Amino acid sequence: MSKKNIVIVALVVLVVVGVGFWVNKANKNNVYSVVYMTTGEVYVGKLTTFPDMRLSNGYILQVVKDETDETKSNFTLNPIKDALWAPETMHLIKDNVVFYGPLLATSKIAETLTAQGK
Repeated sequence: MSKKNIVIVALVVLVVVGVGFWVNKANKNNVYSVVYMTTGEVYVGKLTTFPDMRLSNGYILQVVKDETDETKSNFTLNPIKDALWAPETMHLIKDNVVFYGPLLATSKIAETLTAQGK
């Protein structure tokens, strides 16, 4: 392999590593994301997508019947850390994710988490 090819390969490797670190850093902000799974479960937490999809500080969004009016439903946010299986982080399989995205700071869920100091 010539010196020119070695330099090109080294530059490509540096660019790939640099982009990887940049993507990882961009994913580690304090914005909460929502993740909708193929099973119908909805998770909220701090999502990273590189090198794999991981959800930390997670909550599961569940629908519960209103106790005062059976025709209405309410939503609850239950911390995943309080679940029986209580993972520190969840590694998500991309094939099982229908969609994901950051929550607006003005969304009810983000406001609830902010008010709780999460």
